Amino acid sequence: MRNSPQELCERLSRGDRGAVARLITWAENDVAGFAEVANTVHDRIGNAWRTGVTGPPGAGKSTLVNELTLCLRAKERTVGILAVDPSSPFTGGALLGDRIRMEERTTDPGVFIRSMASRESHGGLARASVDACDMLDAFGFDEVVIETVGVGQAEYDVVSAADTVVVVLCPGAGDGVQAMKSGLLEVADVLCVNKNDRPGADRIVSDMQESVHIRMSGRFEWITPVVSCSAGRGEGLDAVLDAVEEHREFLKGHDLEGRRRAKRTEQVIRVVTERLHAALWQGRGYEAQVRGFLEGGVAPYDVAERVLAELLIAIPEPLGSTDSQSGSIRS
Repeated sequence: MRNSPQELCERLSRGDRGAVARLITWAENDVAGFAEVANTVHDRIGNAWRTGVTGPPGAGKSTLVNELTLCLRAKERTVGILAVDPSSPFTGGALLGDRIRMEERTTDPGVFIRSMASRESHGGLARASVDACDMLDAFGFDEVVIETVGVGQAEYDVVSAADTVVVVLCPGAGDGVQAMKSGLLEVADVLCVNKNDRPGADRIVSDMQESVHIRMSGRFEWITPVVSCSAGRGEGLDAVLDAVEEHREFLKGHDLEGRRRAKRTEQVIRVVTERLHAALWQGRGYEAQVRGFLEGGVAPYDVAERVLAELLIAIPEPLGSTDSQSGSIRS
């Protein structure tokens, strides 16, 4: 069967780009066989450097990714791009316009571009983004670039998916003020002021440098660099790539594997949470039970306590304990 998990794993190992596309679709649609593939190729994951590009709408993220990809290809690096576009809250559809903006890269055999709708996710990424990045990594791309939807002050799921996070700002849109009062500044490993040919660019660079110094100095070993460029004009791109490379070298000397394990822990928690949610509310009929309690006049928090109590009865103790000698989990 051509699309069996075993066949797709073999095609992936042979460098079949169609297998990558199929597996990302499986991840998006939560196809049962995807977990088998992910487990099979797990040992091949972790070689690609994952760079997340995020920031407010209109900052020029797609243009920047397009031009950075061109620079990486000039260095003979292969690039897998995951571009996430916002979904309609009514139809679930998405324009997937980022792929249109990067059309000139689609003919390059060293580049793979996959657009993905954010669907019900509200953190700037699609639910299956980490899985999609894993497939690009397992395929053998040197670099994986993740472009998020335009994010605001509290939407930064890209941290859990990327090794280096580039936050893109631009003058004239109040982005500097937004970044200084939001979580975007804290998640940025590199701050990039795009469209630096516009009036006010120097001011936002200065503001960001001052803000970084005030908020991060003394608390973080890595001090976020502020770089400027004009992606549309192809200017300043080397400075952006140099900053990403410096962060890469920094992490290699500061427990990169530990950081990646922490992100994998988040992935496990996400998967367990999603599957528990589906099992409880769709498979076990708890939603109907909750409605019955509420119709009977029970207060919402009391209903929640009853549901939790019933669930915890089935799990009186932790599922396993850690063996202090081997570090394995005993059931």
